[in-house]
Amino acid sequence: MKNYSKVLILLCGFYVLGIAAVFLFMSSRTGDRTGSVIQLNDIAKSAEENWDDLEKLREKDFGTAYVILSGKNEILYESGKNTAASGSQAESLSAETAVKKGYPYAYITRDDRILGLVILPDQGNDVYRRNMHRMLAGFAVTGFLILLGAVLFGLYVKKNIILPFQRMEGFAEKVAQGKLDEPLTYEKGNLFGAFNESFDIMREELAKSRKRELALQKKERELVASLSHDLKTPVTGIKVTTELLKAKAGMTDSGQNTDFIEKLDHIEKKADQIDALVSDLFSATLDDLGEFKVVCKDEDAKVLHELVEKNDDRELATEGSIPEVIINIDSRRMSQVIANIIANSYKYAGTKIDVEYRVAEDHLEMKLRDYGPGVAADELDLITNKFYRGKAWADSKEEGSGLGLYIAKTLMEKMGGKLIPESHPDGFLVRLMIPLS
Repeated sequence: MKNYSKVLILLCGFYVLGIAAVFLFMSSRTGDRTGSVIQLNDIAKSAEENWDDLEKLREKDFGTAYVILSGKNEILYESGKNTAASGSQAESLSAETAVKKGYPYAYITRDDRILGLVILPDQGNDVYRRNMHRMLAGFAVTGFLILLGAVLFGLYVKKNIILPFQRMEGFAEKVAQGKLDEPLTYEKGNLFGAFNESFDIMREELAKSRKRELALQKKERELVASLSHDLKTPVTGIKVTTELLKAKAGMTDSGQNTDFIEKLDHIEKKADQIDALVSDLFSATLDDLGEFKVVCKDEDAKVLHELVEKNDDRELATEGSIPEVIINIDSRRMSQVIANIIANSYKYAGTKIDVEYRVAEDHLEMKLRDYGPGVAADELDLITNKFYRGKAWADSKEEGSGLGLYIAKTLMEKMGGKLIPESHPDGFLVRLMIPLS
């Protein structure tokens, strides 16, 4: 439509230039008086010489028709070639008429006394001017009608072609963005009604397909959550049975019990791994389903010491002093966060863990640092993604799901805090920003 507007403006320019050219041509046709002045001078001089007998002028050919008037506007002489100065027109000739109609004229003088007036009457110039005026008016009206038609045609094209295409373009963008709830509207009699209807049917089918897909995904997640929850019962049974067998094996003095106890330890370790994996999978599935509930309440910051002690099975953690502040957390979920971070450190570092605390504006900063191989700088933004495991960890023999830090970060954000992983040359650090009350 922008190009159409430019073409329309260009047509208007040519239209104006055309009218100006016709006007200039008409002016030049009626305004050239150079030859008339020379003829007037010759006629006036001859008339002054033959004033007493103007009929002698017929002996000379001045190449144009002319009329000689007295000082009282009486016709004294008219040339034989004059065809315009007859009848009422001849009677109305005067100096004022010549000035008004633009006829060439000159005074006949002798000794500074005006004898009369010679006029070159119009020889068809009036008719020519009238015809030119009519032609110019016709040209102007025709051009205006053409431009008006072009404008109306442009408006028609814009309303019935361009705007529907623009609506279809906007509709396609919304579909690409996944916005399938808004129908494609179109006016009655639209040239592209069939296309619009087909596009809208496509939108409806895509919306139905998306709903079916989301429903199926939800069922799959619910199934995974249900299975994860159900798996915890037999895993717990395996762990309890293993511990019971170890206790009974230790009560005998047989030397064969050592090998048996080692196998039980291996079973217990695998059961712990399965339990951790099932717990992470269950938590991640709950988050996908929007059922990962967090209920925060005010707690004394010293509860963090209890949570670290509870989840530090190997007693590798060394804590600094905890500031006396009140924090706003869900202690059960906070325990899960700390457990996942310490479990990661156990699995991939196996070194001591330094835990430090300090107040940072409206947060309590809790830093957990181990002294293992750490994480590459280009992986720091990825290790908190779901199912992502670092390259070094993926190549190791350690088993994992890549959900631990993802769940920890998700829980911290739900509690209004942050989890920030950092890498150091001599270890790996996780910074927890816990909101104050």
